Amino acid sequence: QVYLPDFCAGRTVLVILLVAELVAIALTLASYVPGTLLVDLSKMSLFVLWLAMLGTVLLCLIRPWAEKQGNTQAFVVCFIALEMMCLTLAEITWQLSVTFAESVVIGDSEFRFLLRTFAISSIIIALAMRYLYVASEWLEAQARISALQALIRPHFLFNTMNTIASLTRTDPKQAEEAIEDLSDLLRANIGTQKNRTTLKDELEVASIYQRIEKLRLGDRLRVRWDVSELPMRALIPSLTIQPLLENAIYHGIEQLPEGGEVQIFGTRTGDNLEISIKNPVSKDRLGKSSGNKMALSNIRQRFELAYGDDATVDIQEAEASYSVRLVFPCEEKSP
Repeated sequence: QVYLPDFCAGRTVLVILLVAELVAIALTLASYVPGTLLVDLSKMSLFVLWLAMLGTVLLCLIRPWAEKQGNTQAFVVCFIALEMMCLTLAEITWQLSVTFAESVVIGDSEFRFLLRTFAISSIIIALAMRYLYVASEWLEAQARISALQALIRPHFLFNTMNTIASLTRTDPKQAEEAIEDLSDLLRANIGTQKNRTTLKDELEVASIYQRIEKLRLGDRLRVRWDVSELPMRALIPSLTIQPLLENAIYHGIEQLPEGGEVQIFGTRTGDNLEISIKNPVSKDRLGKSSGNKMALSNIRQRFELAYGDDATVDIQEAEASYSVRLVFPCEEKSP
């Protein structure tokens, strides 16, 4: 669903009119002739404000339909509709100036007046549509992040509670530690509002998850960490490592009767950081994990939002292993 502001709301209308007046002032100053500033400004303001008001009304009417379309289709249609409206009003303005033998806005030929209106309105509408498009993408990404933060697989929660219930009878102290770990993990998944966090905090959350799963899987689960080269103050999109570790355990280790080892490597190469998470898998599950694809798609979108083309999320599937490789710029948090 695309994001468009409520063009019927008074606050939105006020903002549009203020921006329109600023545009009128800028256009007037760009063609300033000494002694005619106020007259030219009044003419330009009348024309631009009419465009802004009619455009607001048009977007107010088509917004319910546009929000049901995809981002690209909605913005293209809005752009074309606004452009046609601008050209129509420009033509009406020109005809009025001819009818009353008076230049309503700027003395110019009809073609040049329409051409200038088209060029200026195209730039302004394109900038406005681009802003709304970016805002829409940002809000959609925020929704995905919130959904990921709130996502705790039910099976993991039930299994953990069963493990804790069993430990209360055999090892109360360990049960208490498990409850504290689960509380910290839930707080990290649900409570945080940060888009990015430090590698230190991210790895701590993953370690908490590992300890909880270790209680359930025992010797079947082994995790080898090799991240000493990573700067712990480096920033990374929050909840990146823990979901990947969760996938490695759920879709890899848990499916193997003998268990296996998850390998997590981290290195720094120049201005980039590289983190790889590798786990063994049974041959019949290669390429069949929808859970892996969902988490990876989410992480890809968040990395693209945070770093653009400077980051990559690669997958490597071998005969008996599955690995995810993250490469992203090193941005360290100030001490």
